[in-house]
Amino acid sequence: MKKKEVEEIKSLEEKGTNPFKGFIEFIRSQGVVGLAVGFIMGGSITKLITAFVNDIINPIVGIFIGAADLQGSYIQVANAKIMWGSFISSTIDFIIMAFIIYFSVQILGINKIDKKK
Repeated sequence: MKKKEVEEIKSLEEKGTNPFKGFIEFIRSQGVVGLAVGFIMGGSITKLITAFVNDIINPIVGIFIGAADLQGSYIQVANAKIMWGSFISSTIDFIIMAFIIYFSVQILGINKIDKKK
């Protein structure tokens, strides 16, 4: 920030009209920091589950259906490739993610936090 901007904010604070006061109060009251942490953790868990599905589950499923590379399995129809292996992989990824999120919410009791009485 420039020196002039800092001085303006200080003078507004002295007058009691801090433009950031409402924003800071919103962050405190609405739990925005917790939400941000949740997004970061969700991204990390998503990467972990995707790696688990691609590196462990897909090869096992590939063994049973006879496809060496499930992610790259496709059916050629004219000039189009129907990527059925990628779809199955994404479906497994989604099911595992939904399972983990559901039980995390149940165990942590997050489903009861925002209910209004």
